[in-house]
Amino acid sequence: MEAIPELITLDQARAFFAKDRFAAGSGMIIEDAAPGHALVSLTLTDRHRNAVGGVMGGVLLTMADFACAVASHFGPGAGQHVSADAHVSFLNPCRGQTLRAEATRLKGGKKLSWYEVLIRDEGDTLIARAAFTMYRVD
Repeated sequence: MEAIPELITLDQARAFFAKDRFAAGSGMIIEDAAPGHALVSLTLTDRHRNAVGGVMGGVLLTMADFACAVASHFGPGAGQHVSADAHVSFLNPCRGQTLRAEATRLKGGKKLSWYEVLIRDEGDTLIARAAFTMYRVD
C-alpha cells in the first residue's frame, strides 16, 4: 500500500484520483483538496440525465462520494477510507449545466469520520445534501 502524505498539492490530488475511473471518466474534476475538505465539479452532458431530462440521482451520489473520498484521503487522520453509510436528500432540480459538490469533515476519529456534502448548481441553488460516515480501512 502506498504511503499517504499529510499535505498535498491540488495537482497531486488530481493525479492520485485520476485512477478513480468511474468519477474521472464521468467528467468530475477536483477543484480544491485540503485536509477534511474537497470541492468537485462536473459539467453535465446527456449521459448524466434521466429519461425526463433531470440529473440522475446516481450522479449526485457519485459526486458526493467522490468529494468525500478526496477530503478524507489527505491530512490528519488521512488514509484509505470507504463509505460505510450515506444518506442523500434531493432538494431541487438542477437548472444549469454545471454542478459543484463540496465535502466538509464534521468530525474525525481513529476509524470513523463524518462528512457533509452540499451540491449546488451554477446559480448557487442547493440541489442535494448528503451525509456520509467514512470508515478508515488501513
